Amino acid sequence: MPDLIHSLQGRDLGFIRIVAHLWGLDLSAPDAHGALPELTGALLDPRLVLEVVETLPHDAQTALACLVQNEGRMSWAAFTRRFGTIREMGPGQRDRKKPYETPSSPTEVLWYRGMIGRAFLDLGAGPQEFAFIPDDLVTLLPVLDSESIPPPGRPATPAERAFPMATSERILDAACTLLAGLRLGWELDQIPWDPAWVPAPILKQMAGLAGLLDAQGLPAPDPTRSFLEASRGEALAALTRAWLPSTQFNELRLVPGLVCEGEWVNDPLNARQTILELLKQVPQGSWWSLVSFISTLRERQADFQRPAGDYDSWFIRDAASGEYLRGAASWDRVDGALVRFLLTGPLYWLGILDLAGPKEDAPAAAFRFSAWSTALLDDKVPNGLQKEDAPVYVTSNGRIRLSHLTPRAVRYQIARFCDWEEQTPQEFRYRVTPPALDRARKQGLRVAHLIALLRRHTSGPVPPTLVQALERWDQSGVQARLETVTLLRLGSPEILAALRRSKAARFLGDPLGPTTVIVQPGAQAKVMAVLAELGYLAEGSWKETPGV
Repeated sequence: MPDLIHSLQGRDLGFIRIVAHLWGLDLSAPDAHGALPELTGALLDPRLVLEVVETLPHDAQTALACLVQNEGRMSWAAFTRRFGTIREMGPGQRDRKKPYETPSSPTEVLWYRGMIGRAFLDLGAGPQEFAFIPDDLVTLLPVLDSESIPPPGRPATPAERAFPMATSERILDAACTLLAGLRLGWELDQIPWDPAWVPAPILKQMAGLAGLLDAQGLPAPDPTRSFLEASRGEALAALTRAWLPSTQFNELRLVPGLVCEGEWVNDPLNARQTILELLKQVPQGSWWSLVSFISTLRERQADFQRPAGDYDSWFIRDAASGEYLRGAASWDRVDGALVRFLLTGPLYWLGILDLAGPKEDAPAAAFRFSAWSTALLDDKVPNGLQKEDAPVYVTSNGRIRLSHLTPRAVRYQIARFCDWEEQTPQEFRYRVTPPALDRARKQGLRVAHLIALLRRHTSGPVPPTLVQALERWDQSGVQARLETVTLLRLGSPEILAALRRSKAARFLGDPLGPTTVIVQPGAQAKVMAVLAELGYLAEGSWKETPGV
């Protein structure tokens, strides 16, 4: 930020004398050129700064504290929306009306004391107009009373937090399911998915950020192995560590109900960091109102993701109505929706926030920091997560049941050998079948590996008949096949013999006795027609299959 002398440069002598008067100073210089260095030299007295700050009105102290909290700057639009504007007037009108004696806003209080400047600055996102505290002045400011900087929002009401939804490490179970499905070559919509989990496309992005996927979007062997073999705390920390500093994970383009179009560019990392910084002001352990938090962000830093306060150049549609959401009037539906998504989405999924709502199935209305939040936000491994030591349960008919606390690396491998059956947040069920074993073999997996896995992790001995069945399949393939066929039962062997000599012979399969034969699929109508030609009426009703 500019220093004090540069922030006041260009001011007329009258303005410089107003600043001096409000600080209790007398200037001897006859013109602005000489008065400016005389003034700035006097203003940078630490004891004088302390005296002046202590005499500021409460709301002006709050405005100053708000700037300090935001690294000494805020967009001019956001600052004046919260703390009021400066009445525009020329030097003559100013000297007649003396607005500094009866300031209309906290902004005017600070402006006429030279404690804030106004300038267009380029901080990496293009030129934007800022309100700022001069660099050499901000270092001299005292620590303001914490009451001058109220927390962002208010505590949640009993109704808002009536139904708590504690966070969990369920994202790790979802990640294991996702990685196993991708390794099997399935598309996202083919992977069985619990709707309570993170949406599969979003989790796939997170897995990519964590380095778990290769260039083709398939699990990278070594990183995937390390992730699945890590403790639940280490794995959760790994996902959080990948997400927090990411510039590729763009929450705005993931907000449900919004459609982002065009080639405009936003800065998801800056927006995420701004929201997280404001979250740090929420009291630890307190249930906090989600609506009030979003409202406070709008009040204090409405332009947190908008370069130069631009609300018109981004093409964002409401998915339901098709309406384009432009202008500051759409803040709640775009920027506010982003804040809600961040708190109830990634921060909840990654174990940082607990949520609560007014009803069991109602949207979240309150949040609080979880027991793991401090560790996760400090890039540390959280304590208190459950250990993955639950056994595998196997039946003699090839069904396998695993808990969500069965080691994820074990479930990932077993899932690749089996057909997937029912899955719940607490349990995963699979079944060994010849097609699944054949699929595993094509991916280079060996049945011996599955048997070893089961023996190592099953509660009790693996059923011997299942082991025998697996070994026989490995040596000889399928030993039995169940098929659905159409049987034709005839009144005598002579009828079957006549049918064998007719043009219907090519539609007949293996005989199952002197009067019973298998009919090829789709040929039932043809056989019935030939029987009629031979003088025999048959019971049954089938549609003729074209081409048979």
